[in-house]
Amino acid sequence: MFNPENFVKEKIGWIREEVGDRIAVAAVSGGVDSTTTAVLGFRALGEKLKIIFLDDGLMREGESETVVNVFRKMGMDVAIFNVQEKFFEALKGKIDPEEKRKIFRETFYQVLAEIAKSFGAECLLQGTIAADIVETVKRVKTQHNVLEQVGINPMEKYGFKVIEPLKELYKHQVREVAKILGLPEEICNKRPFPGPGLAIRVLGEVTPEKIEIVRKATKIVEEETKKISCFQSFAVLLNDKATGVSENGERIYGNIIALRVVRSKDALTAKINKIPYKTLEKIVKRILKEVPNVVRVVYDLTNKPPATIEWE
Repeated sequence: MFNPENFVKEKIGWIREEVGDRIAVAAVSGGVDSTTTAVLGFRALGEKLKIIFLDDGLMREGESETVVNVFRKMGMDVAIFNVQEKFFEALKGKIDPEEKRKIFRETFYQVLAEIAKSFGAECLLQGTIAADIVETVKRVKTQHNVLEQVGINPMEKYGFKVIEPLKELYKHQVREVAKILGLPEEICNKRPFPGPGLAIRVLGEVTPEKIEIVRKATKIVEEETKKISCFQSFAVLLNDKATGVSENGERIYGNIIALRVVRSKDALTAKINKIPYKTLEKIVKRILKEVPNVVRVVYDLTNKPPATIEWE
């Protein structure tokens, strides 16, 4: 049976041994996987670990501020790097979901390698978990932190030693470890967010304008489902348009938002949440009122399989 206390003790010693006298970096996103990895690393390495946050412009609203505050309360500093321009330029004109994932991966590791080298780091601590590897091996979808050839990490191309203390664990086990480490409740139970961020919640080409639409819609969905027991809840901006009617009765042609709320244990399978209709109705009303140029909201009722949790 999995024992999170023993896991923490073993992994702290293991990380210390793997890194040795070298400097290491940990890139955090605000999620439980990367945060748990960074805290394990800090317990093992102290100031030899540099914690960074890449602001790629594809995160939840206010994520960088949230990350800084969480780590500051735990006595750790996070260096934030604004790299939005590089990501939007790399994704410009790209439509295919797999191509978008792979471009995100390459851009992420190119930028990360440059920053890590500026610190004199030779090791990368990364929050890869078992589900990332399983889905990549089965070719369900490309995970940004795993190459198709198992055992090879993208960062190794740039000469870094990659250390993945969580790669044998599934999400529910990572949450147990996070609690043992004393991470705040907001992190321990934070709902998953895809590595490529909102880029794969915008169907078709990714632009700053489209990202802002789905970011606002996602915030509303997460706020209104906060008290509902679910694995993930989010909004997707579809690539199609629909006809609508303005408040003064004029015809308008606007965006379509799809909602997805699922329950799952390990992300390998998922079932649709039967959320209260009043909650669903409130989400729709808020999106139509608060998110510009949205004229229609639809609700996804598909389990995994046959669908994946994310749309892309």
